[in-house]
Amino acid sequence: MKITGITTLDNAPHDVNAWLKDVCAALDWDEKGRAYLLLRMVLHAVRDWLTVDEAAQLAAQLPILLRGIYYEGWDPSSTPVHPRAKADFLARVDHMFNKEPLDDTEAAISAVLGVLQSHVSSGEIEQVKHAMRANIRELWP
Repeated sequence: MKITGITTLDNAPHDVNAWLKDVCAALDWDEKGRAYLLLRMVLHAVRDWLTVDEAAQLAAQLPILLRGIYYEGWDPSSTPVHPRAKADFLARVDHMFNKEPLDDTEAAISAVLGVLQSHVSSGEIEQVKHAMRANIRELWP
């Protein structure tokens, strides 16, 4: 459907829906709202564990609407966060699932990272992985 006549904007909801479908498929979930929350939290955790430059380079490869979600609430002066341990990364995602906890936080994060990896260039993904500590790199599929 053409609303604005600007392809990037008109396709934005479709692009996000495709990512959400990929997350749902990877986790065998039916609820897109839960998939959205997980995608959002993983994107924020990844962003906050990166340097400002690396975070911006990753964002440049995201579809426009996901880029907005990625940058939502970001304080570049506070990144990369400290401490940067794997437990902190997992907790960053987990805290949004208090009412309905994730069955396996690591598997859920890994699924989202797999979706990210399927939509972003391999070169950029390698840079992001390299910027992470080894125990967080283990979460990538």
